[in-house]
Amino acid sequence: MNKRYKNKMQLEILSKSNNEAFARITVAAFAAQLDPTIEELSDIKTAVSEAVTNSIIHGYENKEGIIRINAYIYDNVLRIEIADQGKGIEDIEIAKQPLYTTKPELERSGMGFTIMDNFMDNLKVESVVGMGTKVTMEKKIAVKNTNDEKNQEENFYV
Repeated sequence: MNKRYKNKMQLEILSKSNNEAFARITVAAFAAQLDPTIEELSDIKTAVSEAVTNSIIHGYENKEGIIRINAYIYDNVLRIEIADQGKGIEDIEIAKQPLYTTKPELERSGMGFTIMDNFMDNLKVESVVGMGTKVTMEKKIAVKNTNDEKNQEENFYV
């Protein structure tokens, strides 16, 4: 990561479906220091869930492997990197198209990358077939105006 960060976390999990919730909650807890809105936090949790699920189902095809999650805070931005050493993606642009799935038999919707792209401010996908995939997402957290909150509190009691 080139940008100077204020804080960083690293997490390694096995590619098991019950670890998806752990990854989502851990990243959300890390993001909480930016004081995101409920909507921003929900967006982050959903995007992490989609990326981790993609690693489990598509990257490792439900076989055991390691998923690495790094999260950074710089300025008011949360940057999340989710990487696996799975089978990789042959054509990223096709994989990012809405409704595209390589697992229709599993009733996958093919909306994972679309959801990540819509819920986060930046999405970058890097992949090498046979070596794995890295998804990098960024979410800018709105800065709250503490003076407005103070004025609202003061006016509330008037």
